[in-house]
Amino acid sequence: MQNPETVSTGSYAFLGFLTVLNVMNFVDRQLLASFANFIVPDLGLTNTEFGLLTGLFFLFFYSTAGLFMGALADTVNRTRLIACGLAAWSVLTAASGAARGFVSMAIPRMFIGVGESIMTPTSMSLLADRFPASRLGFASGVYYMGVPVGVGASLLVVGYLGPAIGWRNCFYTLGAIGVVFAIIMLFMRETPRRHLADAPEAPPKQSFGDIARTLVTALKASPALQLTIGGGVAFHFILGAATFDQLWYVQERGFDRSEIAQITGWIGISAGILGNLFGGIGGDWFLKKTGIGRPMFLFWIMLLLAPINVAYRLVDPGSMWFWVGVFTGFFQLGCFYGPTFATVQELVPPQIRATVVALYLLLLNMAGVAVGVSAAGFYIDWLIASGSDAPFTTALLWFTAISFSAIPLFYFAGRRYDTDRKRLFETMSSNSGL
Repeated sequence: MQNPETVSTGSYAFLGFLTVLNVMNFVDRQLLASFANFIVPDLGLTNTEFGLLTGLFFLFFYSTAGLFMGALADTVNRTRLIACGLAAWSVLTAASGAARGFVSMAIPRMFIGVGESIMTPTSMSLLADRFPASRLGFASGVYYMGVPVGVGASLLVVGYLGPAIGWRNCFYTLGAIGVVFAIIMLFMRETPRRHLADAPEAPPKQSFGDIARTLVTALKASPALQLTIGGGVAFHFILGAATFDQLWYVQERGFDRSEIAQITGWIGISAGILGNLFGGIGGDWFLKKTGIGRPMFLFWIMLLLAPINVAYRLVDPGSMWFWVGVFTGFFQLGCFYGPTFATVQELVPPQIRATVVALYLLLLNMAGVAVGVSAAGFYIDWLIASGSDAPFTTALLWFTAISFSAIPLFYFAGRRYDTDRKRLFETMSSNSGL
């Protein structure tokens, strides 16, 4: 009998492929923000319009569709579902390259969100069936390398390909590459669902109502789950506002738009990979050694890095601390995903893992990123109209301070984790429906 803690070579390869797809996901998603210094003047966008395109318009569709897609992933063939989503968002990314103004960019951006909403809930569900709980933080951390690597790669596209072929051709090219990956994914096998394979008899098929009721019950029963989600939302306020980073670098720190895209692209990839490995592996190690939930691991990371996150917004760009701050931002972002996505999956019954990931993403994006980027866009325009000398710096500092509310939330989530996890096991063992 195979050791349940053993992970096959095929599972590691599958994790690698999903990570590549997630890189594509975030390259396509981030490309508009990374090309800000090209697209904003070309299309004549205000900061408010740019904030809506990168925030609310995209994230509303991404997040609300994601909740439905998460429930769908708990009931249908997951590899084919990912293939359909990848094909859809890739075609629409190409269509974005033909935009001539705010409206013609907004329409494909909204529906790109629907396609991309499939990727992460479905992938997290697949990985939870291929990796044991003790390695789930590692698997989540590797998968979520797609965020910093994708963001960094989008900046490299801007820095190197943008001047050579133009931003529109970059959108067309990346859309075509995504369609090729979608065809490959279409022919991959579904992963057997672990909780069904281990069950003595096949449970009845879940309806959306059954999934919703199980999810509500799990949320009510776990303060650690609620606090982890709350901490994630708070952390994402600054991630939303940071959409304006490229404009800040150029307009208030004096960098050339192509040069700073190249520099931050390489920093983002290297710091992000280190952060994801540190967060994923370190979070698993921390839980094993202390028995305290992974959110406590994030509490210490955020607490220790908080002074740097404030200081680098204020120092001269020639200072060493400026570049330490840029590195720290990407590193901290990488650390976030493995511990929190492992935690939210471990605190719910296995048959709703994709759904809880989708709910988590909805709240991260709508209550965190969308509020951050949309409010920052309005605030920056207001500061400019008021005659502020540094509107981008002021806005980014305020949203950095707001994001620090995640620190106490992660602390209390870590303290509650073990109690809530044991309660879940007791409920599952006494209720055959779970």
